[in-house]
Amino acid sequence: MNRIGKLFALALLVAVAAHLATVLAAPYVLMNAAMKRISKDGTKINQWIHAPPTTEQSRRVVRPSPDIAYSACVYDLAAGPIHVTAAPWGDYLSVSVFGQNSDNIYVVDDRQSPQGMDLLIVRKGAPHPPGAAVVVESPSRRGIVLQRRLAPTQERWDAADAARRHDICGPLKG
Repeated sequence: MNRIGKLFALALLVAVAAHLATVLAAPYVLMNAAMKRISKDGTKINQWIHAPPTTEQSRRVVRPSPDIAYSACVYDLAAGPIHVTAAPWGDYLSVSVFGQNSDNIYVVDDRQSPQGMDLLIVRKGAPHPPGAAVVVESPSRRGIVLQRRLAPTQERWDAADAARRHDICGPLKG
């Protein structure tokens, strides 16, 4: 192989390696940035953060819906399982759990669980504490829980805001 061929092979190898590194690292880098922003630089971990109503200036979520009341919780399983609840809503409600690599590892909505949501997030392979109807095994120690409630009017927004203030995203008690 001549010198140009060797340089071309080396450039191709570097390009493939850079591409693979980017594809593998991007989900973690982006999710860590989102967790940092949502948790207010790590000061609000294992607790719901309730977003204000969405306006045309809102861009925290890609193309956010003005009809949805969003809440997010950055979870950290370092001290053990995290208890997550969402009170029944009577309209569209969903809870999604994302791992640290941005994979959606669990989702439930009001049609599947009209009585509301009550789940535990545990580290994959960890023992399941008694008492939880739903246990979500997270492949990572950290991640995000996202809650969405349909709230198309000010009256429904106020009701959604009141309902979500009683929801839990925190360490398992007892």
